[in-house]
Amino acid sequence: MKKILEEKIRTVIQGLQEEEALPSFGVPEIRVERPKDEQFGEYTTNIALVLAKLAKKDPMETAEAISQRLTINSQQEKTFEKVEVVKPGHINFYFSQKTFASFIAKILEERQKFGSSEKGKGEKVNNEFISANPTGPLSVGNGRGGFYSDTLSNVLRKSGYDVVNEYYVNDAGEQTLKLAHSVLGDSEAVYGGEYIEELKKRFSSDLSLEAIALLASQAVLDDYIQPTVEKVMQVHFDVWTSEKKLIEDGYVEKALSILKEKELTFENEGALWLKTTDFGDDKDRVLVKKDGAKTYFASDCGYILQKIDRGFNHIIETWGADHHGYVVRFQAAGKSLGFSGKMDFILVQLVKVVKDGKEVRMSKRAGNVVTIDELIEKVGHDVARFFFLMYAPETHMNFDLGLAEERSQKNPVFYVQYAHARLSSILRKAEEENFGEESGDLDLLVHPKERELTRELLFFPELIEMVATDFSVHKLPQYAMRLADTFHSFYNDCKVIDEENRDMSMARLELIRATKIVLSETLGLMGIDAPEKM
Repeated sequence: MKKILEEKIRTVIQGLQEEEALPSFGVPEIRVERPKDEQFGEYTTNIALVLAKLAKKDPMETAEAISQRLTINSQQEKTFEKVEVVKPGHINFYFSQKTFASFIAKILEERQKFGSSEKGKGEKVNNEFISANPTGPLSVGNGRGGFYSDTLSNVLRKSGYDVVNEYYVNDAGEQTLKLAHSVLGDSEAVYGGEYIEELKKRFSSDLSLEAIALLASQAVLDDYIQPTVEKVMQVHFDVWTSEKKLIEDGYVEKALSILKEKELTFENEGALWLKTTDFGDDKDRVLVKKDGAKTYFASDCGYILQKIDRGFNHIIETWGADHHGYVVRFQAAGKSLGFSGKMDFILVQLVKVVKDGKEVRMSKRAGNVVTIDELIEKVGHDVARFFFLMYAPETHMNFDLGLAEERSQKNPVFYVQYAHARLSSILRKAEEENFGEESGDLDLLVHPKERELTRELLFFPELIEMVATDFSVHKLPQYAMRLADTFHSFYNDCKVIDEENRDMSMARLELIRATKIVLSETLGLMGIDAPEKM
C-alpha cells in the first residue's frame, strides 16, 4: 500500500504541475511513513513541506491542494475514510473500512504467500556465513551470525531472490596446522578443551603434522560443526565449499593468472602483490609469499572467481566484527577479477552470555569459549534464535541467560508463541461450537481494537520489503512482539465467540485466522516454531 500511495501522490503532483498550480521543477522523492501515533492515521507524508520550500509557497496551501485532489481521485475507490492536513503541512491518510476489509480478505486468500513479492526478480544471491575454521566447536558468536543470515535468506527468498546458503571451509590454511599442534600437545598448541582430548585419542602421534591437520580438521567438521549447524541450530546450507578442493580445482591459480594478465599484480622483495590500492585499499596485499606459499588472500581471490563462474551477481558476507579491515581488500579482489555485481558485508559484534549481571563461563568442550551447542541445550533452539535476532548485528549484545531460562510470558519468545497458541485455541473452540469456516462480514470490524490489529497485519508486506532492502532482520522479532501485544489487547476487549451475536463472531474469526497466518509466517521466517498448543 505504501508504494501505491507514493505513486498516487506523485501522479497528483504531476497533475498540479501541468495545471501550473505548482512549478514544474520535477517531483522530489516522496516519503510516506507510518506515524508513531495512530491518531495521525495509517500513513503520513511531509511532501507538501518539501514542495512548498522549493516553490516558495505556503505549506498548508500546498498540502490542501494535494489532499483535495487525492480525495477526489480516491472517492470511487473508497480507499480512504479521510485525508487530513495538519500543521505545519503534513498530510495524514486514514483508510476506509472497505480498505481494511480488503486487506483481511487478501491475507485469507494468499495465506503463506501474503507479503511475498518479485522484488528480487530472480537475482542470484550467494549468502556465505558462519564459515568458522574447522578447528573447534562453534561459539555463540558463530550462532548469532548464523541465525541472522539464515533468517535473512528466508526473507530474501520470500522477496523473489534466488538465494544459496554457503559455508566456506578453511581446510587448507595455517589454522589447521595449529589444530594439529594442539592434538599433538606440543609447544605450539593453541586450542584446548574436551574436544582436543577426544581428538588426541583418535590420531597417532606417528602421523605427520600435515596428516593430522587434514584428519583432525575433517573430524571437527564432521563431528562438531555440521551436526551443530544442521541439527542443533537447524540451519541448512545448500553448499559446503572446501578451500582445499578450490585449490585442487585450480581456481586460485586461475585467479592469479587473470590478475597477472590484467597487469594488476607486481613483484616486490620476491613476493607477488595485488594492486588493491587501485581499488580503494590503504595498501597493496600479498598474494604469494617469497617462499612460494600462497596467502589466505590468494585463496579468497580463487573463491570469488568461483562465485563469478557460478553466476552470482550478489554476494553477501557475514563476518565477525574483527574482520572489518578485510572488507575493502575483499571488494578490491572482486573488482580486480571483474565482479560487477553487488557485495554486502554484515559485521557481527561480540556476544556475552550474562546472568544476574555477571558474565557466564560454562564451556568445558572448547576451553573458555561458550559454544552454541551448550547455550541451545540450556535454553532451547527457539529461545536462542529469538534472543539473537532481537539485536541488530552491529550492536554489542549481552545474552540474558536468566530471562532466556524463564519459562513464562516474561520471556518474549514464549509470549509470542503463546499468542499463536491462543489463536489456534480460539479457532479450535469455534469449530467445536459449530462456527465453521464460512466467511464473515468484514465490514463489521469497526471496533478500534479490530482496526488496530488489522493495521498491524497490513504492515507485514512493507516489513518484508524493508528487511529485504536494508537487512534489518531484528525488525522481525520486534514486529512479532508488537503483533502479539496488539492481538492480546484486541482479545481482552473483543469477545470472539458469542452465540448471541453470530455475525460478529464470524467476522472476528476471520480476523483471528488472518492474524494467525501472519504471526505464523513471521515466526517461520525466523526459523522459530509456531505452536498450536502450549
